[in-house]
Amino acid sequence: MSNQPRVSALYEGTFSVGKDKLFHRIEKSDSPNKGALKLSINPFMIQDGKHNILFDAGIGDLFGKETSIQIMFENLEKHSLSEHDITDIFISHLHFDHIAGLANREHGFWEITFPGASVWVSEGGWNRLRENIDQNSEDEIDLFHFLDSKADLKFLSEKEKPIPNIRVEQIGGHTKFHYALFYENGDHKYMMAGDVLGSKGAVNRSYKAKYDEFPDQSMEKREELQKLAFEEGYTIMAYHETNSPLFNLVSYDETKGYKIDNVSG
Repeated sequence: MSNQPRVSALYEGTFSVGKDKLFHRIEKSDSPNKGALKLSINPFMIQDGKHNILFDAGIGDLFGKETSIQIMFENLEKHSLSEHDITDIFISHLHFDHIAGLANREHGFWEITFPGASVWVSEGGWNRLRENIDQNSEDEIDLFHFLDSKADLKFLSEKEKPIPNIRVEQIGGHTKFHYALFYENGDHKYMMAGDVLGSKGAVNRSYKAKYDEFPDQSMEKREELQKLAFEEGYTIMAYHETNSPLFNLVSYDETKGYKIDNVSG
């Protein structure tokens, strides 16, 4: 493979998610059910020489009968890869819609989805999840304990370059231990900030979200990351974006804000 990385959004679907927390698959153009949230899921893959890297792991089959690990397998097959080819997975934060794809029940019992991969997570976040896991659903509890005992977990420090071309930074906001993930290889620069900058709808808006644990910090970091992406040429990876989740900020107007330019991938 050449030195030029291949970066792809591994779209798992668009869903209507209600109070039951089940994911009901809908079309991209559909509105969610009454009282529900419309949510798209896009883990990102970076093929970089010896490394096949994921930024977040998708939803697997945790959230009801309309979710399936087969979507991930099919996405990888489109790139002539299998789950065995993934070498590293970096997790922005430990909400289950970002980590559930780390394991699956395809054969009726829990199995590690990417058996050759190191899973890079926040140590503080993982310990906090362990302390509070009994507040979650039975399936989430089972998944956590399985990952805690079977996954190849590696803990991130606050600022670190754990493997070549990858940099992470703890930014907080959405959760206490939320990370921004960066891929930096010459002119190839990408940024994924989980739910702090999870869709195009977060661009050019100054707001405090009810779903953020620390909304003021999240708002501040969201603005900082947009400025960084624009000034230093990072492509933004938006995990929950429905249409074109890879995009650049190509110009800035004091009245209109940043102009968005979609990137294929």
